[in-house]
Amino acid sequence: MPGEGPDLPRPCRRRAGLSECFQVNGADYRGHQNRTGPRGAGRPCLFWDQTQQHSYSSASDPQGRWGLGAHNFCRNPDGDVQPWCYVAESEEGIYWRYCDIPTCHMPGYLGCFVDSGAPPALSGPSGTSTKLTVQVCLRFCRMKGYQPDSHFRPRPLASTTPPLPRPLPLGSPGLCPQLAGLEAGYACFCGSESDLARGRPAPATDCDQICFGHPGQLCGGDGRLGIYEVSVGSCQGNWTAPQGVIYSPDFPDEYGPDRNCSWALGPPGAALELTFRLFELADPRDRLELRDAASGSLLRAFDGARPPPPGPLRLRVAALLLTFRSDARGHAQGFALTYRGLQDAAEDWAAPKGSAQTPAAPPDGANVSCSPRPGAPEAAMGARVFSTVTAVSVLLLLLLSVLRLLRRRSCLLAPGKGAPALGPSRGPGRSLAVWYRRPRGVALPCPPGDPQAEGLAASYRPLSASSQSSLRSLISA
Repeated sequence: MPGEGPDLPRPCRRRAGLSECFQVNGADYRGHQNRTGPRGAGRPCLFWDQTQQHSYSSASDPQGRWGLGAHNFCRNPDGDVQPWCYVAESEEGIYWRYCDIPTCHMPGYLGCFVDSGAPPALSGPSGTSTKLTVQVCLRFCRMKGYQPDSHFRPRPLASTTPPLPRPLPLGSPGLCPQLAGLEAGYACFCGSESDLARGRPAPATDCDQICFGHPGQLCGGDGRLGIYEVSVGSCQGNWTAPQGVIYSPDFPDEYGPDRNCSWALGPPGAALELTFRLFELADPRDRLELRDAASGSLLRAFDGARPPPPGPLRLRVAALLLTFRSDARGHAQGFALTYRGLQDAAEDWAAPKGSAQTPAAPPDGANVSCSPRPGAPEAAMGARVFSTVTAVSVLLLLLLSVLRLLRRRSCLLAPGKGAPALGPSRGPGRSLAVWYRRPRGVALPCPPGDPQAEGLAASYRPLSASSQSSLRSLISA
């Protein structure tokens, strides 16, 4: 009530909804819209496996990295400003168009708004730059005092550990988000959500101007503001909403070298669920750590060589501290992760189908053993050893039996090494003894006078002259 204490910021409306994209240009879109307009509007897209005459087709993406295939869904294989597709060529010679996909706007982007200039859509500081990108404008507004959360008060530490944000009480609705707006490719404006109360939304396609500083990003349009929350790509902050998204520093631009950032997560609930939507770090020296905010103990650690597992990652902590450090050479896209609080850890802990759980990361310098887990039954190992020994013994017995049989036999179904002779063998050495008995002939290399060959002669008839000639040519081939 007035006069009983300081004015408290009013709770704000949190925009929560389906998002199919976490990159500013929708390069990660894998949805099913197959027309250039939403809800069946616009022109139909051509199938990617029928566009070989163009630069991009399913044949140019055999590994599926760009999401092309035997379908006609909108994609962004060339890093353009938004997903697009090929269309049947029109009279103007246009053979591709952008797709207007309402669900493909990265979280933190609030949409396209009309800026009539009197008054401006965002009432705070403004500036222009010929090197404008989305993050350049966001950083400008943060420098002007438009911070992601005014409750954030870093407390200095004696070590080089990044400052720890002071967590808000669990369940706190948070403050109204601070905003940054981009217009006409080169102009930047700052404000808050209260400015949008008088704002008028515009079609998403009206914000179609390419940023002067980045050909793969859109920076509003003529008289149109593309508006973002300044928390996108910030290097620190508190997140207390029931669910949300955290981006790497400088996102959607690449993170820079020597970044040392931290974020505190304290949504309502007894546990946390994280899902990494993007993860691209330059090398093992760029590292993201997840720590228990209460004890400071390390729960997980990921880097350029050890990415996080696919699917949800669930942690039995109510509050989490994320820290990210990059080395002096670090440059990469970074990461985007979604989080949500779990109200009942015991009830919600069963991981959904396809999810992954990973063991806690060992401390730096700890030895990692590949030995069986303590308590594993020794009988299982003994059974595996017994099975292996038994299989080897059986194979050896079979091999010895075959060798013994071969030593006892003097006639084999194979040519001898001497000059072939047709008919019973009379000369010295091993040669071919060839006999005929319907329906086939048998070639037997036998030593002279072998009783086995003599026995064959009694029941076999010699080959005819023509058959001997054919067989001789076959043997000599």
